[in-house]
Amino acid sequence: MEANLYNANGKVASSKVTLSDEVFGIEPNNHAIYLDVKQHLANRRQGTHKSKERNEVSGSTKKLKKQKGTGGARAGSAKSGTRVGGGRIFGPRPRNYHFKLNVKLKRLARKSAFSYQMKQDALMVLEDVQFDAIKTKEFVGLVNALSLNNQKILLILGEKTDSVYLASRNLKKVKVVTADSFNTYDVLNARKVLVTQTAVSRIEEILN
Repeated sequence: MEANLYNANGKVASSKVTLSDEVFGIEPNNHAIYLDVKQHLANRRQGTHKSKERNEVSGSTKKLKKQKGTGGARAGSAKSGTRVGGGRIFGPRPRNYHFKLNVKLKRLARKSAFSYQMKQDALMVLEDVQFDAIKTKEFVGLVNALSLNNQKILLILGEKTDSVYLASRNLKKVKVVTADSFNTYDVLNARKVLVTQTAVSRIEEILN
């Protein structure tokens, strides 16, 4: 398939860029997307949650009252989870939420994400971006030229470019990644996905 090529001034170039149907034009697989996004969000979790159980709560271990004859239930310790100030019963413990997925499934999820964005006209191909100075206003000028003000943007570069990355990191709704570090969640979470010419060929090489 063919797509318009935009320059840094927001104008459509005379030539068009050819996109691989196997990457940007497949029938999206919703379950693959679900699994890949689920893994991404799970792997971001720290898993450091912890509550104190009865053996970790400070307090006396003295038996509160005699075993029989009070007419009430047995009570062996003030640290029991059934009492105020006691430990928590079956509380959270530190754990690792990470899980693995097959590489083929992750590739399918990324292809599906790009295909979704193409169907919704939410993907634009740019000429390779390079700024002379590391200034946020340079990046803001690019966004304004493309009429993408106040939209959540994902910019995918072919290779790491410090001037572009540093110029964008103060902007809350902008994320800049390289073609070998993007993920399904970022692609679908963006209102507009901007891919440079170099990144297109790199993405097609990785996903095919």
